[in-house]
Amino acid sequence: MEEHADDRVPVLIVGGSLVGLSTSLFLGRLGVGHMLVERHASTSRHPRGRGNNVRTMELFRGAGAEQLIHDASSVLAGNHGILQTPTLVGDQGEWLFKEIDPGGGLSRFSPTAWCVCSQNDLEPVLLDCARSLGGDLRYSTELKSFEQDPEGVTAVIEDRATGRLSTVRADYLVAADGPRSPVREKLGIGQSGPGELFHNVSITFRSRRLADVVGGRRFIVCYLTDPEADGALLPVDNVESWVFHAPWHPDRGETLEDFTDERCIAHIRRATGAPDIDVEITGKAPWHAAERVAERYGAGRVFLAGDSAHEMSPTGAFGSNTGIQDAHNLAWKLALVLDGSAGPGLLKTYELERLPVAAATSARASARSAEHSHPGYAPAPGVLGGRQGGMLTVAMGYRYPRGAVLDADPDMPVVPDRMDLRGEPGSRAPHMWLHRPDEARRLSTLDLYERSFVLLTGAGGKAWHTAAPVVAERLSIRLAAYRIGDGGDTDLVPEAGADWAELHGTTDEGAVVVRPDGFVAWRSPGRAGDPEATLTAAMEALLQRY
Repeated sequence: MEEHADDRVPVLIVGGSLVGLSTSLFLGRLGVGHMLVERHASTSRHPRGRGNNVRTMELFRGAGAEQLIHDASSVLAGNHGILQTPTLVGDQGEWLFKEIDPGGGLSRFSPTAWCVCSQNDLEPVLLDCARSLGGDLRYSTELKSFEQDPEGVTAVIEDRATGRLSTVRADYLVAADGPRSPVREKLGIGQSGPGELFHNVSITFRSRRLADVVGGRRFIVCYLTDPEADGALLPVDNVESWVFHAPWHPDRGETLEDFTDERCIAHIRRATGAPDIDVEITGKAPWHAAERVAERYGAGRVFLAGDSAHEMSPTGAFGSNTGIQDAHNLAWKLALVLDGSAGPGLLKTYELERLPVAAATSARASARSAEHSHPGYAPAPGVLGGRQGGMLTVAMGYRYPRGAVLDADPDMPVVPDRMDLRGEPGSRAPHMWLHRPDEARRLSTLDLYERSFVLLTGAGGKAWHTAAPVVAERLSIRLAAYRIGDGGDTDLVPEAGADWAELHGTTDEGAVVVRPDGFVAWRSPGRAGDPEATLTAAMEALLQRY
């Protein structure tokens, strides 16, 4: 079958939702040829998955899509916080939190911020960006079967519009095909975790008078707690388009057919406390909240990403963000293995790094649903005991104790109790503002990372800086190097006199190597006797060249 493949690509992506599209975008940025197949005819039309956390926005910033996403999300730019109230009438409710970033403290950690952009608005942006980079993205195209061998994967795909079958030969396959992943099932990969948590029916509707009832409360989501008509209300445009998540109890014999337009209208009116508002139902979609994590993140040349690898409670939007971050972690590793810079062992670090993050994050998502009394969720005893850190710590403070890092503490928690980004190997590299000596335009240290490993040194680290291009040429790898300081021979100047070495846990004569995903891979606290040999050994180990 390999000899007669209709198409040959380095990577075949199965699934064209947020995670599949992000995988395409990140691979495209790194120049990796790929094909994406998605069985549906178009991107999502349902306004869901709206919370894009700061770490995800850092990745989209690096991929050149940050401003485009903000433009697509402008209608909800003024919406913040989560309101919980019996109804929208009266003043009995309380804000679970009113601002995502009260006081602006997030700016100490990141050059970007959270963004509320619904999936139906975000996916077209990612699609356009991916296609502009040369990605071959095929909708109405379904994976029918695949087989792998030591050299690659051969897949059979179907054009659902014509019924035509064709074969694709790929070096690697990435399955972003959802929680009921056929690819995961074929691989025989099991799942761990509590399983199903609760069920909802997502109802889209139009109502002009509801905006008057909501008033000036610009929430991201409002939990309405009337015991006879609870649910979650989400604005789509703050004017006439809305979404309501109604609890669904299939365990009690409820079917989707029971959610008639009449029932949904009555439920929304009672839940909001506004019996006379106009309600026009425009759509219904079931969804299932679950906590499950795959026991492995792939087999051979096939990898799982997103919901195929983990399912999480929707509170906090951890699921989609974790999936997008999966895609980014895998993309740069595939790129380096495919171009020969790294050994195939680098791909084994994908599971070592991302599976523990998913396990810790899914537990936190369930705990947050319990904390917020998410409509329809009756947590099992002890769920709250699994809490690990706050939202920001879970979103961007997670660590990789094992994987493509050197000298990381293997016993450090994956999600620490507090934000602690000080340049330790296995943690996301610190953010600080810089500028080039001859330019006023500021850039973040995080803007330096995407296409290669990066060596950072201070003014006293000239020997490291000199060694970097020699090591890069010797190993045939991309290794950018920057000296940071106030001296005239440095590449970048810290803003407001900030001390890069102190922030990164080293000295001015030391060095830090940062991975393409912005995580610290290795650091030296000071000068080495033989910088070339030391740096060569570190890079060979990181790239699994043994």
